[in-house]
Amino acid sequence: MAVPFRKVSKTSGRMRRTHYKIEANGTTTCPKCGEAIRPHRVCPKCGSYKGKEVIKKDKAAE
Repeated sequence: MAVPFRKVSKTSGRMRRTHYKIEANGTTTCPKCGEAIRPHRVCPKCGSYKGKEVIKKDKAAE
């Protein structure tokens, strides 16, 4: 079994992990209602995708 010859220092380990960070999700605006949504997904507010109504949403329910 492979065993490290020397201990990895705190600096070396942290330098290796500098790119492990959280980034905010990318969002786009719905062309129909202007709501911020994740790309390539149905808008939860109006139910449209690529300009077409995919899910029926009642205006009275909103």
